[in-house]
Amino acid sequence: MSRLHLVFLFVIIAFQSFSQAKLKQIVSFADEQYKKGDYYYAIEYYKQALAQDSNSLELQWKFAETQRAYKDYVQAEKYYAIVYARDKDLIYPSSLLYLGLMQKQNGNYKQAFETMKLAKKRYSGGEDDYLYRKSIQEVDACAWAMKNFSDTANPMTRLPLTVNSYDAEFGHTIRDNKLIFSSLRADSTKDATQEVYSKNYKTKLYASDIKNEKFEANKQIQDLIIQKLNTGNGSFSLDGKKFYFSACEDEGYNYRCKIMVANYSNGKWSNIDSLKQEINPKGSNSTMPFVSKLNGEEVLFFASDKEGTKGGLDIWYAFPDGNNRFKAVTNVAAVNSIDNEITPWMDTVQNRLYFSSSWHFGFGGSDVFYSKVTKDKFSEPVNAGLPINSPANDQYFFKYKDTTFVSSNRIGSYYSKNPTCCSDIFAIFPPKKVPEIVEVKTETKTETKIETEFQKRIKERLPVTLYFRNDEPDASSLATTTKQNYINTYKLYQERYSVYKTEVAKGLPKEEASKKQADLDEFFQKNVDKGANDLVQFTDMILQELKNGSVVTLTIKGFASPVAKTAYNVNLTKRRISSLTNYFNETKNGEFKQYIQGKAKNGGKLIFAIVPFGEYTANQTTSDDVKNQSSSVYSKEAGIERKIQIENVSFDKGEVPFPIESLNPIYTAGEIKKGDKIQGTFKIDNISSETIELELDNVDPAIQASFNTIKLGPKSSAIVTFVVDTKSMSGLSKNTFKVKVKEFQDSIEFFITSEVK
Repeated sequence: MSRLHLVFLFVIIAFQSFSQAKLKQIVSFADEQYKKGDYYYAIEYYKQALAQDSNSLELQWKFAETQRAYKDYVQAEKYYAIVYARDKDLIYPSSLLYLGLMQKQNGNYKQAFETMKLAKKRYSGGEDDYLYRKSIQEVDACAWAMKNFSDTANPMTRLPLTVNSYDAEFGHTIRDNKLIFSSLRADSTKDATQEVYSKNYKTKLYASDIKNEKFEANKQIQDLIIQKLNTGNGSFSLDGKKFYFSACEDEGYNYRCKIMVANYSNGKWSNIDSLKQEINPKGSNSTMPFVSKLNGEEVLFFASDKEGTKGGLDIWYAFPDGNNRFKAVTNVAAVNSIDNEITPWMDTVQNRLYFSSSWHFGFGGSDVFYSKVTKDKFSEPVNAGLPINSPANDQYFFKYKDTTFVSSNRIGSYYSKNPTCCSDIFAIFPPKKVPEIVEVKTETKTETKIETEFQKRIKERLPVTLYFRNDEPDASSLATTTKQNYINTYKLYQERYSVYKTEVAKGLPKEEASKKQADLDEFFQKNVDKGANDLVQFTDMILQELKNGSVVTLTIKGFASPVAKTAYNVNLTKRRISSLTNYFNETKNGEFKQYIQGKAKNGGKLIFAIVPFGEYTANQTTSDDVKNQSSSVYSKEAGIERKIQIENVSFDKGEVPFPIESLNPIYTAGEIKKGDKIQGTFKIDNISSETIELELDNVDPAIQASFNTIKLGPKSSAIVTFVVDTKSMSGLSKNTFKVKVKEFQDSIEFFITSEVK
């Protein structure tokens, strides 16, 4: 063998050795982060390891386990499926069970049912083995879920960002018009929109004042801070003079807790002490205290793995005996299982003990259940049903007056990276007084306007603002439609966040670069990610309204940053709106199609009113310099302009529908010399079976407009002619006017856009 070949062989061996050493280092670091509970960082490093060794069964297993811990059920399901399919030697026997559990938590009950049947068969013979017992239980639980799940249940209301954040929140109680809750968030940051990544995050207790039925900005309860410990799970004694809570050490978010008690008076907490060994035996995990009444006596319910527990955490109770001591502790055997039973709460009006469990027949991970209480006897658990429960983890059920609260990481929670990463507090509020029905009578018609509470809740979510990468979808195209759907474009945007952060900093001093990157981080979390999250929730609510037979009209406006030519941007904006209509056509397995096509048997219909502005409404200070892409493409300022917005929603049901429509309410004049006049027309169609009378409204001073006919017969059209005087205009401009129908409240807004030179 030649010397050259020997040198080449040596280089290859050395490179392989170096690569193996680097891979081992990456895996070791990922393992360390997983052990600490830093699941996000563990995932990032396991990704790097998999990029180097994508066939490693061990790495695929670790990645699946970490995604499950991170509560990314979609990714966890994917990788458990890979492991199960490849694991011929049964190195990871639980992969099949966890595959079924992830399918269940993704709401795929039929798949989960089939998987659990396979698991039951695979684990048979080990009657006392957890995998076998769990698979038997889940076969029946999945069958129960398929029978009882419905996607038509009205969703719970997520509490606002004055309470919830992009971290995790858990509700506990209300007293003195304060919502007491705990949150897992970093002590070192003031930004409530950061996700839980770091071991420096601690669970602490917070309070939000409730004023005029609104939740004020929350504040940490400083009196209850115990250095280096997590605190949470608060409950007041019946006389309100004591406050019980948990103080926990954490081992990678695997808490080891004791139940504490503090005095409470005039909104202040003092004299913190731990309960004695009856509640906090040495070496046990006792947590989640709740004080109530049982057989006329004050009682403390709590969760613990103390001696005598069936498995995981059990629900226990004990009666006070003075001086923070308690009488004999009793296991609520009727509700406990070999899994976890947690977050007890007693309803003394209905005599029900509520709690959460991951064992009994439910829709997802942990469901809320109740046990009927007769004297000191507890019935078998009953699932609390929808919408209290979901395919995710639903815990910390409690009621206050007529409002029900639950903490859940269901779809619809605030999140930054993973839609099911973090719990928020949700509520079912009592229905408000039905609004008075106002009738406007004329000789030919009666317009009756009734806006339901659910419709009001839909409108409260507006605007839904969605953001795009530069020149996407379908870059460098003059097309006005696309085959992409919005959620896919959003995911591609997410994947390039790191690229945008790198590019925006190029050529800048360190301090300015850091600020630009911080601005982008905030924009990605508070705008881009939030928009996609808002869309998912909004979609569910619109589908519910369509199932009720409503005709729903969504007004969608599109915008673009000014980096390309104006006419190009108008077409780009149309493609962006097209991606949203594609999303509605494709999501929920095409369930919206019947409503979009007007073929739904219940009369429900979904209509899109489209207004593509392009860059005509963009911030004119935003850079359009193609050569300076760090500002014109990658900056937060440019990103804010690349958006579409569901700006308005209207409903027609049980009333006379608004009788006119215009398929193209925007006129794009392009470049115009200052002082020239813009002339054009819009077509208006009477889609009703009545004769109507048109009116102009809110006409821009620069516009003169007139109809060719004011009275418009059934199924006929009118033309509105306009002239815009540009002598007082400059730059990108937008002029508007509205057309109303006599005796109707609604209107159509028309837009004339131009670039006056």
